[in-house]
Amino acid sequence: MGGKGSGGHNRKPVERKQRIGNPSGRKLPKPAPIADVVALPTSHIPEPHRPLGERVGLRLWNQVWTSGAGWLKQNMDTELVLMLCEAMDERVRVRAMVAQDQTLWRERRALREIDRQIITLLGQIGFTPSERGLLGTGEVKQHEFSDLHRRIAEKRAATK
Repeated sequence: MGGKGSGGHNRKPVERKQRIGNPSGRKLPKPAPIADVVALPTSHIPEPHRPLGERVGLRLWNQVWTSGAGWLKQNMDTELVLMLCEAMDERVRVRAMVAQDQTLWRERRALREIDRQIITLLGQIGFTPSERGLLGTGEVKQHEFSDLHRRIAEKRAATK
């Protein structure tokens, strides 16, 4: 899976590392200054070149192009976004079939496969936490224990 220190397949997402902070107190390298990525609002959402369902597919199409305007390229990513929206439309149709008849085991299996496809497509266009971390656009939320760790560290430093 890679050489020593490469991270391998068990790598933690960058966002998780930033949330946790440094609970062990080990020396960490100074973070390199990173330019802030500001997603500019776009007023132009491209039209899908294949039909999408109004309820789910088209709504997702608009949401993806609005939310990912900072990193999505219309001339390169249109097909991936379209495949994602079509998969969501298909998921809704298969889900309705499974809800009506619980004995449709092939459709249940197809539903799980569509879910995997959707997750893969979301990652490819930058809409998973780990991909947003690699893009540098993810939100870094303060971990619930970070304030507690900070106060404990201050108290220990004051008693020395």
